[in-house]
Amino acid sequence: MKKYDTVVFDFDFTLVNSSKGAWQSINYGLKQLNFDEVSEREASQTIGLSLQDTLWKLVGVQDKDTTSKFAIFFREKADEVMHELTTFFPKALDTIPKLRKAGYRLGIVSTKFRYRIEKILRRENLFDFFDIIIGGEDVTNHKPNPEGLLKAISYFEISPDNVLYVGDSKTDEKTAMNAKVDFCAMLTGVTSREAFEKSNVIQYSCDMIDLLEWLRG
Repeated sequence: MKKYDTVVFDFDFTLVNSSKGAWQSINYGLKQLNFDEVSEREASQTIGLSLQDTLWKLVGVQDKDTTSKFAIFFREKADEVMHELTTFFPKALDTIPKLRKAGYRLGIVSTKFRYRIEKILRRENLFDFFDIIIGGEDVTNHKPNPEGLLKAISYFEISPDNVLYVGDSKTDEKTAMNAKVDFCAMLTGVTSREAFEKSNVIQYSCDMIDLLEWLRG
């Protein structure tokens, strides 16, 4: 098995379950704009997308003015509920320190705002295990554009060949492909194993312990 120096994670549905907070924030934004509310499952299908793509996927609207208003309302509600309603997958809490102890450098690249990620990590005493966190406010182009992942690679000053990107969605898969790094599909989100393009996935993991055991060989 190929050895990696660095493991970079997506955040939502890879390390944490943020579906309830996202659902409430999405519906708050939709309601303020007089759109119908959506189910939690429908909202979960958009986690990891930019807010612009979220609005397009849910209601088919993409004009700049409406998208900007939706983003303002979403963030207003998310600032109120996201921290409390986001929970780490239990095996992630235990495995992150073990990955660090095993010598891996760790990073996060997500469309979620960095300040929210940092707040959640600090709550669980996990912040210091990560070398770099790149959130939605740190890039001009969101995933699947590789800008965020390439920034992380540049920070680590290593070849993309030594990086593994771990994510739960097709967007994450495309991001890794665009950055020319290996991709591990984490099956903790709403994307099924069959939905991923087999040729783009070096490993499927059902949880973080499964990932750690695979990395150890």
